Amino acid sequence: MAGITLRNVTKTYGKGKQALQVIHGVNAEIADHEFVVIVGPSGCGKSTLLRMVAGLEEITGGEIDIGGRVVNDLEPAERDIAMVFQNYALYPHMSVFQNMAYGLKIKKVPEAEIKARVDKAAAILELGQLLERKPRQLSGGQRQRVAMGRAIVRQPQVFLFDEPLSNLDAKLRAQTRIEIQKLHRELGITSLFVTHDQVEAMTLAERMIVMNAGRMEQFGTPEEVYHRPASTFVASFIGSPPMNLLKAAPGARDGSIMGIRPEHLDIRPTGWEVKVETTELLGAERLVYGRLHGASSGPGEQLIVRCEENQPVPAPDSIIHVAPREDRVHWFDAASGKRI
Repeated sequence: MAGITLRNVTKTYGKGKQALQVIHGVNAEIADHEFVVIVGPSGCGKSTLLRMVAGLEEITGGEIDIGGRVVNDLEPAERDIAMVFQNYALYPHMSVFQNMAYGLKIKKVPEAEIKARVDKAAAILELGQLLERKPRQLSGGQRQRVAMGRAIVRQPQVFLFDEPLSNLDAKLRAQTRIEIQKLHRELGITSLFVTHDQVEAMTLAERMIVMNAGRMEQFGTPEEVYHRPASTFVASFIGSPPMNLLKAAPGARDGSIMGIRPEHLDIRPTGWEVKVETTELLGAERLVYGRLHGASSGPGEQLIVRCEENQPVPAPDSIIHVAPREDRVHWFDAASGKRI
């Protein structure tokens, strides 16, 4: 087992005037046995960062340390990592057993040990009845479990997951998330998991790296990132629905942005006037979308309020009054977007 340390890691494509920097000085200390999720929108550099840890992309600057060893110049096979990809990358002509055993055969591991490792991984992932099947005979979720099994049998120091659940439907994604959590509890192997899905990140991560335009915006536990976002970007990206960010709300400070999550706004007899635009039913709760209304409230900024199912449903175009819970208000600098 091993921790991962990123020291001022950068990545630039091209040279001179054509140079394009896509990773800007990322620093992170990932502990041994820790499960860390790298999350951010498409194009933010999260997969590039993961591929640099894997050795599939050269780094331009800085150091990557795995288990106390700087691996900048080592080939992927020398880094003692195992990677699970988005597209499964299974050999279609091989059985499940053969796919899981292939990497060990290449390394000339004895047949008895190969069988023992594959059988153990198959038991963990509930693949024991599928070992003779070919990939075309499996569902998407089963194929992804085979890909994870192939990584497990390697017994690496580090697991790297590159958006492994994005090809699955919503129900399978939820089921596979549970399986990955159980897998990590059982094996305890240091893991880096890339996703653009913030719900996936919140449910899987022990800690999470939030990326934006090649920069690490925040590194912390899901609770820290949700309850104390380091910037307006983190506040708007993490959370569904996102935090309300108001430049002209009543009580706003000059040069600052007020942040308040939808669940921390209460409908009351008095408070900010909000003109309701629409409502959205989400089972046990309802989201009310509206705009701040009235001359004292600014230019009609959008506001989202989360309501319990037993509350009256406001009609479109009606006026309601809401008040923020003062201990749940966040403040950000309007120029930099950083938390105040």
